[in-house]
Amino acid sequence: MLAANTTKPHAIAGDFLRVLAALLKFRLSFLVAFSSAFGYLLAISGPIVWEQLIMLSLGGFLVSGAATSINQVLERKYDRLMDRTKTRPLPSGRITVQDALVIAAVTGTLGLGLLLLSTNVLTTALSALSLVLYSFVYTPMKRVGPLAVLVGAIPGALPPLLGWTAATGAISAEAMILFGIQFVWQFPHFWAIAWVADADYKKAGFKLLPLGGEKDLRTAIRIMSYTLFLLPLGLLPTKLGITGINSALVATICGVLFLIQTFHLMRDCNQKAALRLMFGSFIYLPVVHCLFIG
Repeated sequence: MLAANTTKPHAIAGDFLRVLAALLKFRLSFLVAFSSAFGYLLAISGPIVWEQLIMLSLGGFLVSGAATSINQVLERKYDRLMDRTKTRPLPSGRITVQDALVIAAVTGTLGLGLLLLSTNVLTTALSALSLVLYSFVYTPMKRVGPLAVLVGAIPGALPPLLGWTAATGAISAEAMILFGIQFVWQFPHFWAIAWVADADYKKAGFKLLPLGGEKDLRTAIRIMSYTLFLLPLGLLPTKLGITGINSALVATICGVLFLIQTFHLMRDCNQKAALRLMFGSFIYLPVVHCLFIG
């Protein structure tokens, strides 16, 4: 059970909430919920069904939290080896494996149940697929090689498609464009993080950087090439009539600014440039999402 060094109820509740937020990776799961809502709002043709939107977002958040909980259970012995993860609930002993699995089971079941009740079978099945890919395929593959990034990019790109299918009940060309933008974005995002955290990742045996795992010009060029694809992809929603010309223009500007960060990485090939690129990747996606909705 959760370790507690006080008998005060509010302190125990506070400890539990902090452990729960870390186990569910609140910020990552919130981004999943946000991306799902983004896809839904772009797809909906009539009045917004707010109850459905809320249940979709909550369901997506819970399923994502279940996946991150399973991920941390499977990686607990590796998390102990890395400075950035050794204080997580499992390696620090603030929660047991059994309790973490119970939380994963409850949140996963509840999340899929909410999606099934409020959306449709297709959306629920795709969400379940995302959970399985992230937890049981991507997670163990991180110690095998950089192919894990390709696998991890699939569940990472599914949320906007889930929002689209929740609103329409079908996978269309428009839905695949939204999936494609977020899928391609995953590569510079993942690789920037892997560059910054390379020393820690090596302690755990994680192999996420491409081209032999070296932090060199070849890897920086690979990151740049994937970022470059975001420019034409960002124009396709306008081409298909999902968004207006102003959204396309600003999305292009955001894409160019993101791309410039990769040129800095190619020039310097250092930690500082990779860190700027990583933060640029964090900013790019939610900004573009908001632009498309607007």
